[in-house]
Amino acid sequence: MFGSITLEVGIGLILVFLLVSILCSTVREVLESLLKSRSAYLERGIRELLKDKDATGLVKIFYDHPLIASLFNEDYKPRKMAKQPSILAQGRNLPSYIPSRNFAIALMDIATRGQRTDAVSSDPNSPKISLDTVRMNILNLENPFVQRALLTAIDAAQGNMEEAVKNIQNWFDSSMDRVSGWYKRSTQWIIFWIALGVSVALNVNTLTIADYLYRNDLARKALVAKAEVISKDTSYLNKSFQEVNQEINSMNLPIGWSKGIRSINDSDDKVTESWWLSVFAPLLGWLITALAATMGAPFWFDLLNKVMVIRSTVKPHEKSPEESSDDRQAKKIPAVVAGGIIQPKQILPGNPPAPFNPESAGVSNARDKESHVDLCDLEITDSTLDEDLPPAKGGVG
Repeated sequence: MFGSITLEVGIGLILVFLLVSILCSTVREVLESLLKSRSAYLERGIRELLKDKDATGLVKIFYDHPLIASLFNEDYKPRKMAKQPSILAQGRNLPSYIPSRNFAIALMDIATRGQRTDAVSSDPNSPKISLDTVRMNILNLENPFVQRALLTAIDAAQGNMEEAVKNIQNWFDSSMDRVSGWYKRSTQWIIFWIALGVSVALNVNTLTIADYLYRNDLARKALVAKAEVISKDTSYLNKSFQEVNQEINSMNLPIGWSKGIRSINDSDDKVTESWWLSVFAPLLGWLITALAATMGAPFWFDLLNKVMVIRSTVKPHEKSPEESSDDRQAKKIPAVVAGGIIQPKQILPGNPPAPFNPESAGVSNARDKESHVDLCDLEITDSTLDEDLPPAKGGVG
């Protein structure tokens, strides 16, 4: 059976994984603010969407458009794009987010008024953006791939301007889903290496912590109580690096290097000579912690809430054991007593009931004085055999 100790150890490990994940996410955000990798991945996605990988044509015109240029500082200066997105790509001053509607209106404006932003394109007498003007001036894009995509979006709208804008927005959003996949995979790799560094730097060994919680009842109960409080605090995921670090230090777990590499079941704090306990076990424990942190703090927070619900349903059975099955409980059979009243009589397992004696029970029937006689003990002395009986008459022939 899934014991309560094992469940409580699991709750303690989930709480540790949650805290380490928050630490790693905080470090990742600091690294993102320095590198601006989101901006780099967004630029790469736009280059591939507009079929201008060198960013010397429509991509540069797009980033120079007032609706897009207002989202970042300085001028757009394209760099050479690598074959594969880099994990630590640098986005410099580029925007990390472009609204899909800005993308759609900017492309339609470029198609209508031309590529350059000058006195001619900014004049009040310049062409008004409409489905007809976009179609008539579509060659201003100088990009057959994008021209074909815009014409398809216009034709599918069937004369509805707002519907055409939504079609272009959907085209942009579907491409950004792939960009989000790039960024998510790179973030998981970055968090893994950050988590591995944090696990080694703080000596967060999953195997040692699990062994410590299993053998220390007071520490396990205290950690479960803390987890119960944290699971109800939805703002806990927004804790700062310093707050989470203080939380880890306050739990009095075998975390840190003050006692060296703690081995499993090392009660006297002496490192054994075994290669497994002194080398491979710490490496495996750090690796498990790093892999767990890649799942993210929201994942562990949700899992902690679910496990606490499971514990709340298991805990009552520990205080009041379940009732035994019916065949182990005392059985009751009816017994007839004087006056025709039926009273229950208890029979314990292994104690067969005594034979019923009507005379001892005082049973009588006012209409038949011999109703208690069953004739089971009557000895028959005179009987007629079947072959001596006369033949039957009638019946079915």
